[in-house]
Amino acid sequence: MKREAQVNRRGFLTGMAAGALVGPTILARRAGAQPALERLNIGVIGAGGRGGWLMDAFMGFPEVQVIAVADVDRGRVEGTANRANEKYGAGTCTAYTDFRELVARPDLDAVIVASPDHWHALHSIAALEAGKHVYCEKPLANSVYEGRAIARAVEESGKVFQVGSHERSTDSIRRACEIVRAGRLGRVRRVVINLPCDDGHHNEARAFQGVPEAQPVPPGFDYDMWLGHTPLAPYHERRCHFWWRFNLAYGGGEMTDRGAHVLDIAQWALGLDETSPSRIEAYGVQTPGSLYDTFWDYRFAMTYDNGVVFDGGTDGPRGLRFEGPEGTLFVAIHGGALTAQPSRLLSEVEGEDLGVDVGRTPNHQRNFLDAIAGNAQPFAPAEAGHRTAALCHLANIAMKVNRPLTYDPVTEVILGDSEANRLLTPTMRAPWTCRLPATSIREWLPLA
Repeated sequence: MKREAQVNRRGFLTGMAAGALVGPTILARRAGAQPALERLNIGVIGAGGRGGWLMDAFMGFPEVQVIAVADVDRGRVEGTANRANEKYGAGTCTAYTDFRELVARPDLDAVIVASPDHWHALHSIAALEAGKHVYCEKPLANSVYEGRAIARAVEESGKVFQVGSHERSTDSIRRACEIVRAGRLGRVRRVVINLPCDDGHHNEARAFQGVPEAQPVPPGFDYDMWLGHTPLAPYHERRCHFWWRFNLAYGGGEMTDRGAHVLDIAQWALGLDETSPSRIEAYGVQTPGSLYDTFWDYRFAMTYDNGVVFDGGTDGPRGLRFEGPEGTLFVAIHGGALTAQPSRLLSEVEGEDLGVDVGRTPNHQRNFLDAIAGNAQPFAPAEAGHRTAALCHLANIAMKVNRPLTYDPVTEVILGDSEANRLLTPTMRAPWTCRLPATSIREWLPLA
């Protein structure tokens, strides 16, 4: 891609130190060996539950040192940074309330993005443009537009990028992928997707009525920064932290939350990581007038040009079932338990070399580090993460407009429906804009 045609995404990094880029601290152990990570300095953006969990996971690797944490909530970020200081020594990990200060550090090699979904694109792109490797939580982005922008930024940067679709690193799920690809079910034409919305937090969000009156912004919480590019909205604690995922401005509900795992496995196992369905039908229920406007009790069908159909909804145990003429294989997420019909299918392939090897890793974070060292490819690259997130967003868009969509997986345009097509692109409040070349997907420029 010619430089003059590339994206100009630096406008939103006003005040960020320019040119403060260094390569990762990677040294070869001996001549001719693959590069080995002697030390990797990591920063974490997002000090909530997931960000804290990921920080702890990466701190378990001897070659990693967490030297920076950023979050708009001063109380959270200082507490999280202190955990790193307890491990590495006082003053070794700095807390920031502005992510731009973190990504500008020349001694930082990689960034973990664990912010709310509406911030994934801007945080990831900022880190990539600052020369850092990136591990970004799923879903990759909160819109089709932003997902493509990340994928373009990864391509331009040449850096390692891993989406946090950690089910791809589960041994049993990788074995399921090998069974499907080896043809043991026959040609799979249908995948049943189960995304139940019956957990306690689902029930609480669904029962929430109306939009609460504004509350004072807590001291130490930069609410305007938390909103980022989304429209101005009155502060309330139920809008932020964990509950943001049930408002379509910031997340996509269960469809993007667990759907980003379940649909991801389906795409990956069937070799669909670089394409999308051409027809999407979906309908669902919203709670009228609620702060939480994501969908419940939904059904959807996604049809690919090769005839494969993802047939899903909120029924059944969370996971997916591959259906072929020779049998079926159910994969449960968050554990990866496998169930087959006929039941003998699993025992027949136990220990067998199926002629298909998708690789193994101790865990998803280890795979990211191995990819940085040059010893592996990321199991969940940006393009795959973008295509999976796009599935989720297209289903939500179909439910929002309440009609089927015809989608071009090459140009990434919804055909013949201008209202639905506009929903591929977020409204971006200045100065937080994220641009693509106008000719790369469709005429999206200029952004608000």
